[in-house]
Amino acid sequence: MNDLGLPNRELLHARGEEQKVFHESAARAAKSYFGAKVFVRAVVEISNYCRENCVYCGMRRSNKALKRFRIQVDQLAELLIHHRPASVTDVNIQAGEDPVAVREVAIPLIRTLRRETQLGISVCLGSLSQNLYAELKEAGASLYIIKFEPANPARYAEMESPGSFAGRIDNIRHLAAKGWRISSGFIAGLPGHTDEDLLSNFTLARELPLDGCSVSPFIPGDETPLSAAPLGDIDLTLNCMAALRLMRPEWVIPSVSALNLAEPGSGYRRGLRTGANLVTINLTPSEVRGDYLLYKRDRFIMSEERILNAIAIEGLTPSRQSLAEFYGAGKVNGSHVPAVRNIASQKPASSR
Repeated sequence: MNDLGLPNRELLHARGEEQKVFHESAARAAKSYFGAKVFVRAVVEISNYCRENCVYCGMRRSNKALKRFRIQVDQLAELLIHHRPASVTDVNIQAGEDPVAVREVAIPLIRTLRRETQLGISVCLGSLSQNLYAELKEAGASLYIIKFEPANPARYAEMESPGSFAGRIDNIRHLAAKGWRISSGFIAGLPGHTDEDLLSNFTLARELPLDGCSVSPFIPGDETPLSAAPLGDIDLTLNCMAALRLMRPEWVIPSVSALNLAEPGSGYRRGLRTGANLVTINLTPSEVRGDYLLYKRDRFIMSEERILNAIAIEGLTPSRQSLAEFYGAGKVNGSHVPAVRNIASQKPASSR
């Protein structure tokens, strides 16, 4: 890591003992802020309608073969109020870019959850109007997940990512200015992207008003123009996650389910070993889950059993505190978050 806390090309391609030391440094950085606690969140995917046409996503509007759905509010409210797993402290409401689902499903569901539960509520609903952002916040959501995907504007346009790059960044800054907590993210291993493209993601993430950031390995999605492209490199993805943790020890960084697609059986746990401190249980009803086509129809679903098993094996424990409580109080499970230390500028011993 350089003096600004940014990784270099060599670090992103670290392997062997150098990678081991690198990842252990990232895990220590996470524990210095969060202890051994990991946030446990549920996700419900409320709609696969999407007005965008991202070349890496199966829900793109050009996919005419996809059976589209919007879930009923009552069905999800019953599930989340009365039948959610005991370990869940937060819920993320996610959809394709579908303003109809925002108005008809997300906002009513958030109001019900805010009235009936103590769940922290995050949303991942794409680029919307300022009025819809305000309605979501008024309803009771407090964390917005809005990924910038490629940080290079030319690559952003090439991938047909949502709207324009400038508009996406403007939305992130607007949301932060309105009091939202913001998590963003990017994809490692997109076809044709260079090391310079990947490194630019760290520069942008460092400059944005973020509270968290994710890295997903590129998964060649079914029913996309990139379906025949090579799978993203799991080690490159994990090194990006470790670099993010060292760059921002205080960020919430998820271990994403796609890690188990990139490396079946162990990818998810390896994510936890790089300092990830957020896991997500998928509660989308099984009858529509296969049509929420982010990657493959044959999805690797993270159940509560799988999540808690992975956490326990890695010597971690579920947090009793929600993300909303953490951000609101500046505490982790009752302990004040330590002051920022210059962990990001330290290099693993084997890379000096």
